[in-house]
Amino acid sequence: MTELLTRWGAQLDPEEILPEYPRPQLVRDSYLNLNGRWDYVITPAEVTEPDRFDGTILVPFSPEAPLSGVDRQLLPDQRLWYRRTFELPPGFRRDRVLLHFGAVDESCQVFLNGSSVGSHSGGYWPFHCDITDALEDGVNTILVAVRDSTDTDGHAHGKQRLERGGIWYTAQSGIWQTVWLESVPTSHITSLSVTPHLDDESIEITVYSSGAEERAQITIRDGEEIVATARINSGQPTMIPLARPRMWSPEDPHLYDLTVQLGDDEVGSYFGMRSFGIGEDDAGVPRILLNGRPYFHAGVLDQGYWPDGLYTAPSDAAMIHDIATMKDLGYTMLRKHIKIEPLRWYYHCDRLGMLVWQDLVNGGGPADPQVAKVPRGAHLDDTDLERFGRADRGNRKEFRRQLRQTVALLRNVVSLAVWVPFNEGWGQFEAAAITEELAGLDPTRLIDQASGWHDQGGGDFRSIHVYIDRFETPTDEDARILALTEYGGYSLRIDGHLWGEETFGYRGYETLEQLGDAFRSLHTEQIIPAIPEGLSATVYTQLSDVEDEINGLLSYDRAVTKPTAQLIREVNRRLRL
Repeated sequence: MTELLTRWGAQLDPEEILPEYPRPQLVRDSYLNLNGRWDYVITPAEVTEPDRFDGTILVPFSPEAPLSGVDRQLLPDQRLWYRRTFELPPGFRRDRVLLHFGAVDESCQVFLNGSSVGSHSGGYWPFHCDITDALEDGVNTILVAVRDSTDTDGHAHGKQRLERGGIWYTAQSGIWQTVWLESVPTSHITSLSVTPHLDDESIEITVYSSGAEERAQITIRDGEEIVATARINSGQPTMIPLARPRMWSPEDPHLYDLTVQLGDDEVGSYFGMRSFGIGEDDAGVPRILLNGRPYFHAGVLDQGYWPDGLYTAPSDAAMIHDIATMKDLGYTMLRKHIKIEPLRWYYHCDRLGMLVWQDLVNGGGPADPQVAKVPRGAHLDDTDLERFGRADRGNRKEFRRQLRQTVALLRNVVSLAVWVPFNEGWGQFEAAAITEELAGLDPTRLIDQASGWHDQGGGDFRSIHVYIDRFETPTDEDARILALTEYGGYSLRIDGHLWGEETFGYRGYETLEQLGDAFRSLHTEQIIPAIPEGLSATVYTQLSDVEDEINGLLSYDRAVTKPTAQLIREVNRRLRL
């Protein structure tokens, strides 16, 4: 393996790492970024307090990521320790001070000045600790202790593997999203729930607070113009009329600004007016509806991996690049594959106009090998928990808890159109019941119950993966929407832009011209003709090369587009209804 840097990684300023405000849908003027140089040491797991540190790590890059400056793999029998000091700026402290972590993989304990201030389990979800009572005047010391079992005990781990290779990627661990401080009044806004009701020309808002029920002042702006105001009770869903709303779509990603005041607290947010649904086109074919009209989702699989940062994009500009480039190439959707991104990624999808299909993060234990080797069209009963590696009741309970956390975290994302609970049987169990629970939590979006195979007959999609074989429209009756949710995977080595010597792809080509010809033929001969026959969504594999996989539209360092941008645009112009 050679060190492969993106241009953003090569330009990284250690004193200015991901400085942007990390929570765009709940913005306060209180913000102190703690990214940058921290002390670190990796010890045996039984160590309860380190007596030394090995050096510095650039947070929030994991120790396995080149940009961290560490280049070490955390193992399940080890503990990773972080330490840094800070001083609060004059006037920063109000009633309470909160220490936020965007994500820490997989479990951690947090100490301030020697006192325990919190703990968390789950490597993909944000959390915070109220550190007010442990604060001291002057210098304060944070200590974070991390354990990560990766794929060894059934916790959510996505495509990380300690024994990486092929379609499985380098395991990363520890802090991998922004760490930051904010100060809030004792009674403050903790979260917002914002649901557009396009047909009723209204927005439903719920304000959640840390104190007793209070009245909140709502102000909605369209640019500089105030278009609606209201006084509502916290904790109670309230419908606010919005006359003649401008609809959000990929072609017109219009957003409204939202300000919420509650007592001495004030936050800024935003929302878009749009709806997702199911309906028939003029030929009676079931289609995805956007704002009440059939809309084709032309998507690409997005793993969210970087050669220099692993799970962590080297900069905000790097995140924007991936989304904006795919939009420029004519795609209207990204399927975020087995990963939850920092909230800024979803914000950029909202403002740039990119639909999102969101996978839940898989866990579970080893499955029967036959689960991953099922012939096309054959589907196993996923209530056979032993066979699917889901016999552990604790792991199943954890998945359901994290499902609820994911919906709560991403509920307000304007661009999120579809939930994907399971992919190709990985960690799958009782998909029918999971789909029912998910639909109850969020009835405003569609659900792809089991992407690829082990379809249990539920959800809103007949979801098919086809590699190597020719794609043909199914002829049997199925009332659900037809979606080709993975296909392509055409690969090409680009010397000078490879991560390692081992390579993987579904169909390999020797030149850019050969790859381009094959890409064009695949779509003109198989995909585009299937659209009148019912095909309503496609997900090409994939956005970029990832480690051994060299089947990206972009090289892993995002420096080369393959096939040419012009060819991709020509093809995607025809992926429409």
